[in-house]
Formats: sequence, C-alpha cells, structure tokens
Amino acid sequence: MHYAVPRILAAEGQLARLFTDICAVQGWPRLLKWLPNGVLPPGVRRLKGRIPRGVPHEQLTSFTGFGWEYVQKRRQARSAEQMTAAHLWAGARFNELVLRQGLGEARGVYTFNSAGLSVLESARQRGLRAVMEQTIAPTEVEARLMREEWTRHGQWGSGGFEENGLLREFGALEAAEWNAAQVIVCGSEFVREGIREAGGPWEKCVVVPYGVDCPPGRVRQKPRGPLRVLFVGTVGLRKGVPYLLAAAELFGADSCEFRLIGSIDVSADRLAGLPGHVQVLGSVPRAEMKRHWDWADVFVLPSLCEGSATVCYEALGAGLPVITTPNAGSVVRDGVDGFVVPVRDGNAIAGRLEKFMKHDGLLESMSKQALLRAQSFTVAKYGERLTEALLG
Repeated sequence: MHYAVPRILAAEGQLARLFTDICAVQGWPRLLKWLPNGVLPPGVRRLKGRIPRGVPHEQLTSFTGFGWEYVQKRRQARSAEQMTAAHLWAGARFNELVLRQGLGEARGVYTFNSAGLSVLESARQRGLRAVMEQTIAPTEVEARLMREEWTRHGQWGSGGFEENGLLREFGALEAAEWNAAQVIVCGSEFVREGIREAGGPWEKCVVVPYGVDCPPGRVRQKPRGPLRVLFVGTVGLRKGVPYLLAAAELFGADSCEFRLIGSIDVSADRLAGLPGHVQVLGSVPRAEMKRHWDWADVFVLPSLCEGSATVCYEALGAGLPVITTPNAGSVVRDGVDGFVVPVRDGNAIAGRLEKFMKHDGLLESMSKQALLRAQSFTVAKYGERLTEALLG
C-alpha cells in the first residue's frame, strides 16, 4: 500500500497533513539517495524506498528520531512480550508527538490500529471526524489462531502468545480505538467478522478492499519444466508456512520449485533440512521484487490471519494465479483467478498445484483472469472506494 491513503487524500484535496515516523525525504535519511544500493544493508535500502510520493513535502511531518528509536526497540526485542511493549510504546509516543504539533485546521483524522487512540479522542473532543483503519484481524482473534498453531507447531517458533503478558493491554488499546472512532475501515470481511467476534462495534465497520499499482504483468503459460511457486511474507506460523512446506514435500524437484521471500520468524533448525527444490531467501527490498514476480508461475499465501494481504493484489497484478485462504482477506475468486483453500491444509495446496501441472490451459486462463481482476484493484480504484466510504 506504501502511503496510498495520504496519496489518495492529497489527490482529492482532503489532506491537511501526513504525520509519519521515518521516511527518506526528511531528516538525515534524505541523504541516502546519494548512496548506491550496493553499499547499503537491506534494512537501510528499505528505508531508502520509503518515499511518500504524491504528498507535498510541505504537508509532511516525519519524526525521524522517534522512528529510529522504534527501529532499535524492535531490534532489541528478544520475546513476543518485548516486541509488544515496543509497539505499545511507539503508539503512545507517536500520538504524543502528533498532538504536540497540533491538528491545525484539519476537519478529521485517519489513524491506524494501535497508533491513534489519543489522536482519535482529541479529534472527537474537537468535533472532528474520527476514522481509524484496522489493518489486521483483532489481537484477540489472532491470539486464538496462534495459540492453536503453537499447539500444532510450537517447535517452529522462538516464542509464543502464552508468554506474552501484554496482549490483553494491546487488545484493550484496540477496543478503545474502535470506541473512539466514528468509522472503522477494514480491508476485508475477515477483519470485520473478527471485530464482531471480539465483541467490538462491527456496525461502525466499512469494508474497503485495497489496491496496488504494479508494473505490467504478463500471462503465464504451463511451463515445460517445474512449476515455479512463489511465497512472499514473513516465513513463520501466521503466514501458514508449515502447510506450504508440507505441500512442497509432496513434490520432487522435477515437478515444482518453491521460493520463499521474507523475514525469518522460525528457528534455524526448522529450515536446515529443507529439500533442494525449496529456497528461503530472506528479506528482499521492494525495489528488487520484480524479478521474483517475473520468475514465478503461481503465488501461494496460506495465511491464518491477515487484514487483506497486499501481496495477493501484487500477485494478481503480476499475472499470477493465487492459492490462498479465507483468512488472507483477499479478493481472489475461487476457481477463477486462483483457489481459496481451507487454512491448515497442505494437501489442499498440493492438490491445487497439481491441477496446474495436469490441466493444459488452466494456468494460462487463470493468469488472464488474474490480470483482469487486478484492474479493479488499482490505487485509483481503491481511492474511489475509500473516498466514497469517507466522504460519500
């Protein structure tokens, strides 16, 4: 999504100011543009790409020192509880910095979950419109799913929700934001249903599927060699990686190749014995992702919990049929531009991959449908949906 909301609001003349933590056009990070990517570590290369295009610089306020401190706190976290503590600190500190700057002549605020409570409350006190976006299913729902997952695959992770004593506080923060907001924007029906399950004010929710702008994709055809399967996301339990790898084990190198891209959130020994037709590449800067989209024939995201996974939109835009789950909150249509399979079902993933290998023309027809589907989920189309939800 990469600054899509402020870009949309700016284009509509509705943006008074964007407050953000750290970006590449203010403070010391603006100097990074003079340095070649080859000399920069991956994390700094990602920072170099944080450019809020379409947002006038005079309407941008970034808190570089705060952003850098937040990065350090996340790096220093050694447990799920310490990471949650970093997020709680960041949300409170960010709100403090925003309110210290003031809301100026704004007629409303748009915040994101866990990072806007005081801003929302201040806006309501001033009679301003208060909107927040819940970018993922509520903590209570995620915690339930992940507790179940640790029971199944606890050896995969380096921590667990059971050890996180701050989850209740984090969940209470989410609930307070829902109550303070007049409108809750959700990227998918899965998120809205999660708010209902958590006892939240689901009647305030409006579902607005996202949109992305991608380089031109291409139609895939059945390959002569192995089917190339791409996964992009954190390599861990929440993204359903154990089930993807279970599917991979049902194939040999002559039939499928699997490439997993994203930060690693599993113990090293779980990846040590992977078969040769499975690659785990780690994090890749956004600017370098195109060659991986071009490499793939099919995209798989077997997530247990999302909001509306941006990578599914990107995959459709690249022309890749998508195999995913209901919990990914995607816009994939089962049997049209991909397949929607049950969560926690490696056999179902393997069965859908096998369809692409056995049925001539299926990959090509679904690839064409993926490209057509992506046309309805560009940033411009997302802007129309979001503007209607906010102003209509």
